[in-house]
Amino acid sequence: MDAPQDLVGRIYLSLRAVGAHEPDGATTTAIAREAGLPRPTVHRLLTSLQRVGLVDRVPGTDHWVLGPELYLLGAAAARRYDVTEVALPVVRRLALATGESAFFSARRGQETICLIREDGAFPIRSHVLYEGARFPLGVVSAGMVVLAHLPDREIDEYLEHADLRARFGPQHDIGEIRRHITATRTHGYAVNPGLVLEGSWGAAAAVFDRSGIPRWALSLTGVEHRFNAERLPQLGSLLLREAHALTEDLARSEARR
Repeated sequence: MDAPQDLVGRIYLSLRAVGAHEPDGATTTAIAREAGLPRPTVHRLLTSLQRVGLVDRVPGTDHWVLGPELYLLGAAAARRYDVTEVALPVVRRLALATGESAFFSARRGQETICLIREDGAFPIRSHVLYEGARFPLGVVSAGMVVLAHLPDREIDEYLEHADLRARFGPQHDIGEIRRHITATRTHGYAVNPGLVLEGSWGAAAAVFDRSGIPRWALSLTGVEHRFNAERLPQLGSLLLREAHALTEDLARSEARR
């Protein structure tokens, strides 16, 4: 992503970079690198943001963390935008039924961000996804399933500018992504066969808003042998059922607001 020239854009990138390092925080240098901005610029922004409570310092360190004012603003916005209360029982049900780690992610622009993680009983877990983790569309099973359910023109425009191969390796070149899109549309759910971390597999189903747009995803992750050819269709069917039910639950919740 090109660094924006406007102040608001630079503030957004800086705050997002701080959030990517929660809960331990990160140095100004690390945040600048994450945001793609010059270090002096980021230092000035963070110092100003600290004065109004949007970021804070970890006592005794040079690490920045998100500030208390963001929590208060987020709590106010949650009344309009938060869907995790509706999704949480579904995610817990998936983790309990499968023993795998279950997730609920939301689309935000050209990314998906993980909102909920619930670990199942199986002791070996993947740590690719965690609450707050962001990935571009087409990466990890949540991003793959959301991308696959977008209109073809929107997919074409996205792939024209997104260089996923440079960031995530040749297994994410355009040809491979289009192959996964075709497979996802055929089966209804997406499969990530260890593309981000070798041996860490995932599957996901899309959750739609009232207009039929894929805005969220339910996913499961685990070690490769737990996603074998016999079990994978069962996991996919379960994800599709729960995603359909959650789509309807979210529509009813929105109608009540």
